[in-house]
Amino acid sequence: MRVLHIMAARGNGGAELYSTDVMLSLHAAGLTQCVVMHPAAPRGKELQKAGVAVETGPLRLPLRPLVRHALRGLVERMQPDLIHCWLRRAAELVPAHTGVPVIGWFGNYKDLRPFAHCDWFVGCTPDMAQSMRERGAPANRVAYVPTFPSVTPQPPVSRRSLDTPAGAPVLLVLSRLHPAKGLETLLDALALLPRCHVWLAGEGDLKAALAAQAARLGIADRVHFLGWRSDRGALLAAADICVLPSRYEPFGTVILDAWSADVPLVACAAAGPRAHVRDGDNGMLVPIDDAPALSAAIQRVLDDPVLAAQIVAGGRRDYQARFTRQAVTAQWLALYERVLSARHR
Repeated sequence: MRVLHIMAARGNGGAELYSTDVMLSLHAAGLTQCVVMHPAAPRGKELQKAGVAVETGPLRLPLRPLVRHALRGLVERMQPDLIHCWLRRAAELVPAHTGVPVIGWFGNYKDLRPFAHCDWFVGCTPDMAQSMRERGAPANRVAYVPTFPSVTPQPPVSRRSLDTPAGAPVLLVLSRLHPAKGLETLLDALALLPRCHVWLAGEGDLKAALAAQAARLGIADRVHFLGWRSDRGALLAAADICVLPSRYEPFGTVILDAWSADVPLVACAAAGPRAHVRDGDNGMLVPIDDAPALSAAIQRVLDDPVLAAQIVAGGRRDYQARFTRQAVTAQWLALYERVLSARHR
């Protein structure tokens, strides 16, 4: 089986991490793949080092018609069995009428129109897949394939290296610094948690505003901007709680990161957490934009070791049942076989 992947994003984020992890897992499973990526994509070299073919030429071109022409030429040379588009921009760039089935992957509830050249539609939650059907995607061409966590076990990072007192409770956030992520709510909650420190592992345009908010609240010395980190396992191993304060989160692979690393999870009730987190069982779930409720849930977990152990055990149970790398990779392989079988009917 030969698969051509198109991932046109150039930055770091959950979708970029996950798509690359899938490609690496499929490579380990023996698939022949070629990946079209932006030359600035952070993990392109990692794919190449693993032995995956990476093409950056098409995405160096300045105009979409030129990109599509280059992609059509690549399809003709590679003759893939299927094309896998990751996110909207890739779907917009894929050329029409290549004779090769095209899968469009959704990381959120996007309009179907940019995916007009896709034959199959994949959502990362059951609700997302159902939303595609309700908006007109052919029911027999819609699939749900979950994500899996992107962390690997590592020794805990030194708190001293991050200017954090050894005995202070650490609240870890693995997130872009973006308004959808509810980080302002977390800082308001931190003002009610005088012993806690927050590690913000991510980049984004909101950094200056968050730093200013922390200064206004008098908590600047307890808010640590770590930038983009590739040692998520080490951060999780050193943290007391993983917090997902998002206002908008279609799924939230951070949920799986926390579950797989045995770290208590506290999340706001955006769509993804609301569908997967059971309050007091595999995490704590609080209303969106409710800083007092968020601080109270965090404090409960810190004060109650039995509760913390219970939600860690519940998260580990759910992770092992549905969201391991092996289980999700098997689902992708099964979907690819389904796509090819439908093509030959």
